[in-house]
This record gives sequence, C-alpha cells and structure tokens, in this order.
Amino acid sequence: MKDSIDFGSMHIPTLFRKLLIPTVLGMVCSAIFIITDGIFVGKGIGSDALAAVNITAPIFLINTGVALMFGIGASVVASIHLSHGKTKVARINVTQAVIASSLLLILYALLILFNVEDVARLLGSSERLLPLAVEYMYWFVPFLVFSALLSSGMFFVRLDGSPNYAMTCNIVAALINMFLDYLFIYAFKWGMFGAALATSLGYIFGALMILVYLLQKRHVIRLERIKISIKSLRLSIRNVGYMCRLGVSTFLCEAAIATMMFTGNYVFIHYLGEDGVAAFSIACYFFPIIFMVYNAIAQSAQPILSYNYGAAQPERVRSAFRLALWTAIICGTTVFLITEFFTEQIVGMFVSSQYPAYHIAVKGLPLFASGFICFGINMVSIGYFQSVERDRPAMAITLLRGFILILLCFWLMPLLIGVPGIWLAVPAAETLTLLFILTIYCRKKGK
Repeated sequence: MKDSIDFGSMHIPTLFRKLLIPTVLGMVCSAIFIITDGIFVGKGIGSDALAAVNITAPIFLINTGVALMFGIGASVVASIHLSHGKTKVARINVTQAVIASSLLLILYALLILFNVEDVARLLGSSERLLPLAVEYMYWFVPFLVFSALLSSGMFFVRLDGSPNYAMTCNIVAALINMFLDYLFIYAFKWGMFGAALATSLGYIFGALMILVYLLQKRHVIRLERIKISIKSLRLSIRNVGYMCRLGVSTFLCEAAIATMMFTGNYVFIHYLGEDGVAAFSIACYFFPIIFMVYNAIAQSAQPILSYNYGAAQPERVRSAFRLALWTAIICGTTVFLITEFFTEQIVGMFVSSQYPAYHIAVKGLPLFASGFICFGINMVSIGYFQSVERDRPAMAITLLRGFILILLCFWLMPLLIGVPGIWLAVPAAETLTLLFILTIYCRKKGK
C-alpha cells in the first residue's frame, strides 16, 4: 500500500478513497459487533438488563481510553525509534506501555471490585437495576486488562507490519463473544452472568492472540526484557509520561462518550425511570456506528492534511478538508434519514414492543439522531486542527463539546422543553460546538 500512495501528488479524491474504504469497513465491523452484543442482552434477558449494562458502560469506556492512550502514544514513540534504526529501544517502549497500562488497569479493576455497589450507584443505578449491574460488573471488571491489551496491542501489531493479523484478533474476539452470548444467554439461560462471561472470554482470547504475536522473536516489534534498576525505573516513568502526553486526546474522546452516557443515565432515570435508561441505552448502542464512521473519515484525512500542510500545499489541504467535510455531512444525513424512517425496526432489534422502553425509544431516537450531521462536522474539524498543528483549538473543542456543553445541555434542555429536551441535549451540544468552530474559522480567516 505504501508504494501505491503518494500523499503529495496523487489526486485527492482517489487518495482519500484509498484510505477511507478499508478504515470505515474495519470500524463499522467493530461497531456492528458491539450492537449485536446489545441485541442479545435486550432480547434474551430484557430491557432492565440492557439498562444495567448501559449503567456500567462508562467503566469500559475509561478502560478503553487508557488502552488507546498507551497504544497510540507507544506506537508513535516506537515508530520514531524504528525510523532511526533503534529497534531495541522501540521494543522497550512497547513493553513499557504494556506493563504500565496493565498495572494501572489492574489497580482500576480492584478499586471497582472492592466498591461494586457504590460504583454502580455512583454511575446512576437505581435499586431495581442494582442487582443486575452488580452481577455484570463482578464477571466483567476483573478481565478489563485483557480488553485493554487487545485494544492497545493492535497498534503494535500494525506497527510491525501485520494489519491483517491485528484485524483478525479483533474479529475473532467479537465472533467468540457473539457465539458465547447466544450459548450462555439463550441455551444455558445464565442471564447477566452469561452476558458478562461471554464478553470477557472474547477479550481474553483476543488478548492471548496479541501476546502470542508479541512474544515471538521473529517479529521486529515484540516484548523485550527490561532492566530492573533505579535508573531504568526513572527512564521508564519518563517514557510512560511522554506516551501519555501523546495519547491523551484519544483518552479524552473516550472519556467524553463516557460523560455523555454517565450524565444521560442520571437524567433519564430522574425523568423516566429505569425504562428511560433502557431506551437511552439503545441510542448508546446505535451511537458507535456513526462515531466510528466519523472517526474513520477523520483518520483517513489526517495523513493527507498533515503531509500537504508540511509540504506547503494549502490548496491540497483545503481540498482534502472539504472532501472530508462533505463525506461526513452525507454520512450524517444518510444515518439520520435511516433513523427517521426505520425507527421502529431499529428499536425492535433491541427490545420487544411489550416493554415501555420500546415506545420511549421510538419517540426519542429520531431526536437524538438530529445531531449526527453537526457531530460529523465537529469530529472532522477536530481532526483538521490536529493535522495542521493547531492543538489548542482541537483540545478546546474536545473539552467544550465532550464535557462542558454536554453537562450544561443535559441540565438545561429538560427544564426548557421537558422529556424531548433530554433526547435533544446531545444534538444541542453538538450544534453549539459547531458555532464555536465557525467562530474560530472566521477569526482565523479575518486575520
């Protein structure tokens, strides 16, 4: 693929298409597996189970954010060392990332397990949902470190030149999860225990595939023995800190989704009870598809933008940015229309019409989807600012849309227009963020 791509001279639409198609396909497959897991829980156990899993989702998102932070940070550092011929140093960086992230997430899991009920209540669980949420957490939280190793390990495997193996690890883990979901929930009737165990076993198997790869001496990127000394420890702490700095923006993106789900659970259970949380969980399962598509668009545009920005070719930068924006707008419009015309079918995949959550979700999902177009423009804009070395506006937009505005809108919108305002809180936050981005653009253009 490297030989067939020239970032400096290839026709921008052709270049963008070459990068976009495989990236979107990979991310959409991952999103479909997440949605399928929700379908098994909702259909096989019930709407309360779906709500309980959604209550615990921020725990998983923070875990994934830490994994991606170390994965991206270590991958960048290791790739720089590889370009300088320092292969052993690159291996040490990867090993440091694996050890540091694993130790951090084991401590994270232990803190949760020693305070399971308190954590569940903190995340917004009601007394009715508490037993389901606690049962799920007991069989899912201890294995979070395997989920993290799978997420971060794929960066290292790709860096070693094996993207197909990295994708295989992800797909195999998801297929095992799906098969065991069916077996444990429908055949064995194990309920929440079965749902959590199926997911955990899928991640364990995928993580073991990563470990097997990284332990083979024939690979350039593999785990390396680290010296145990004061000097080595200081160097490791410095390297880990630098990796975290490089990957912190990715962590914030995951944390922003966790904030949306955490706040939404509180607001929905306050206004609509447990059935409201179950309805909101359907939107949260549906959300990863559009999020991953937009993420794929931004990632596909990033190398084109960065290369041509560095090569002082502003017209190619503008062309790539416009193409990414229009792609995001078209995708957002398409998903919104699909949601608008097929709401009942989408909701029906997760829960039956006999549950009150079904009717709440049918009314609310189109309102929630109305923000998809603005969301796409915002994601692509953040990617653009990062690509042209404007990290301050990128960080400001991420913090604004992911934390400040989402909290403000979830508090204010229901007070202004009632229950529809809960569903419109996320679209309102994305719309206000877009106005902020336009202000930045206009000020920059004026200067």
